[in-house]
Amino acid sequence: MDTMSTFVQFIDQWAWIGWLVLIALFLVIEMLTLDFTFLMLSFGSAVGLLTDLVGIPFWAQVIVAAAAAALFILFLRPPLLRRLRRGEDPTKSNVDALLDLRGIALHDITQISGQVKLSNGDTWTARTSTPVAIPQGAPVAVSAINGATAIVRPVND
Repeated sequence: MDTMSTFVQFIDQWAWIGWLVLIALFLVIEMLTLDFTFLMLSFGSAVGLLTDLVGIPFWAQVIVAAAAAALFILFLRPPLLRRLRRGEDPTKSNVDALLDLRGIALHDITQISGQVKLSNGDTWTARTSTPVAIPQGAPVAVSAINGATAIVRPVND
């Protein structure tokens, strides 16, 4: 027997250990990411393990496992994600909650300095993204947050 056929026999004989290692590895990664992608890959690896136990050649096991993982990712993962996120609070939070929030300029707002009182009651340092200054008392809306500074634009209501 040549070296290559001995290697192929070795792989065929011990492939089940490789499948178990892949399943465990994908499950650990899934616990860290919580995105269901690696869970689907572990399911595909489980299918690969089952094909090994049935006695299918290793090259076919890999093809079947990859196809199963792809099908799981395409058809099982999306409904699982929808079900997981069904109970989420749709309310925006943190910086996302501040975007497009209205307010009043407490001081003149330039590209360098300014202050704004937002409709949620917060007072922020502010600046404009354009060279045109916003006068004190003018209505504004938050375009972005840069660190602890609100980037605002004038609003003409």
